[in-house]
Amino acid sequence: MKKTAVFLDRDGTINEQMGYINHLSRFHLLPGVTEAIRLLNEHSIPVIVVTNQSGLARGYFPEQLLVAVHEAMVERLKEGGAAVDGIYVCPHHPEAKEERFRLDCLCRKPRPGLFLQAAKDHDLNLMNSYVVGDRWSDLKAAAACEAQGVLVLTGYGRGDYEFIGPRQVVQPSHVAEDLLAAVHWIISDMAARAMAEGR
Repeated sequence: MKKTAVFLDRDGTINEQMGYINHLSRFHLLPGVTEAIRLLNEHSIPVIVVTNQSGLARGYFPEQLLVAVHEAMVERLKEGGAAVDGIYVCPHHPEAKEERFRLDCLCRKPRPGLFLQAAKDHDLNLMNSYVVGDRWSDLKAAAACEAQGVLVLTGYGRGDYEFIGPRQVVQPSHVAEDLLAAVHWIISDMAARAMAEGR
């Protein structure tokens, strides 16, 4: 049976929204994130990070910095007993400085390319999964995958919810104060769905 996963946006959901993380010193995990991911680990729910990083395409930082940021993220989570199962990055932008990144791709959220790749790599059921993020692009990506979209009010979330959300066709399945609150809701929702299905 394919697994239910939780897909996490990075900037504004896992770490503080700082614009472009163009130096390692600007990477800071948000409060409660390690606990949230550890809770998913304890419930054997795969955790996949899916992030747009057009700053790479725009030449704001080099590839080695992106690698270093993700290594730091993994290490800091590990120190708290938490782990992610995969990190998927879209480095593209139609106006990229480098030709190799100048692409109108299928992987940049809200398009579902990275989610489809992760589902293939990890044997995941996207329709039963959850996408958590602080932007409407995350919610639209969830809709494209027929997954449940959860908006967190960290990062850009509060402003998006107040000023952008009311005009959108796609709406979140749930709105949470932060990632930890989102995870508590997801675990409860999964239990309710399992009970309804008689599992």
